[in-house]
Amino acid sequence: MKKGLRQWGQALPFIGPALLLLALFVLYPLGKNIAISFSTYDILQDQMTEFVGLRHYADLFRSGKFLTAMRNTLLYTLVTVPGQMLPGLIVACLLQSIRKGQTFFKVLCYLPVLTSWVIVSLVFRYLFMSGKSGLVNYALMQVRLLSKPVAWLQNEWTANAVLWIFGIWKGVGWVMIVYLAGLQGVPTEVYEAAQIDAATPAQVFWRVTVPMVRNTTLFLLTVLSIGAFGAYIHVMMITEGAPLGTTNQLMNLMYNTAFSKYNFGSAAAQGVVMGVIILGLTLLQRRLTFENIN
Repeated sequence: MKKGLRQWGQALPFIGPALLLLALFVLYPLGKNIAISFSTYDILQDQMTEFVGLRHYADLFRSGKFLTAMRNTLLYTLVTVPGQMLPGLIVACLLQSIRKGQTFFKVLCYLPVLTSWVIVSLVFRYLFMSGKSGLVNYALMQVRLLSKPVAWLQNEWTANAVLWIFGIWKGVGWVMIVYLAGLQGVPTEVYEAAQIDAATPAQVFWRVTVPMVRNTTLFLLTVLSIGAFGAYIHVMMITEGAPLGTTNQLMNLMYNTAFSKYNFGSAAAQGVVMGVIILGLTLLQRRLTFENIN
């Protein structure tokens, strides 16, 4: 017991500043957010004026806007996460197999990650404009795949599809880099054995590469899912939740609830629900990783 206390005393000067920053910028805001979710909050007076219990949570799950935003966020996650991972792994395997120009293609594939979210969102908004002025409409009509322009951003599902395309395009390069790092740990002997057994490239990919990078896949699955739940900038810049809030996702609905309607209690409750979901995903990934190791 005394030895443990002495060790803590020796370590405290080194970890103390980090613990203080953690308490100030993580634990306190988290606790304050949870407290606000159970009350009404007056931002001008910076105080909670009335305890309302679980009312904000009950209202959320009776709210069509919240359920629509939850649906859109889940669909965005289910589409963009595998939509980034599979192409990212394929591109990583292709780059791993080439000798010349590897650095050039790495940079080329990673460029979307480096681009500004705001600028690229505006570019996507221009590309998918209604009428013949939108570049996508113009190109598809030129090759006769469309007979008339499509109002991409004025329809619920086509607008959501544009957001999905954006999310996949923006993230594939980062996934590729992570998978390239994971592939460095795959023994070359495994691939040599597959060649001796006359395995086809498809068989090598599915039966050798995919199982060997399972831990990397689990890591990416968690990180990308958390990132998908945090989608905000491109939703606001491309669709602004239109039409009629049908493309809202949890982050921009939470922002609008807090800073447009000034309903901080409901916004805090939305944040808590989203935090619980993300915590569940993290714990699931941790459990699957440990099971894979053991």
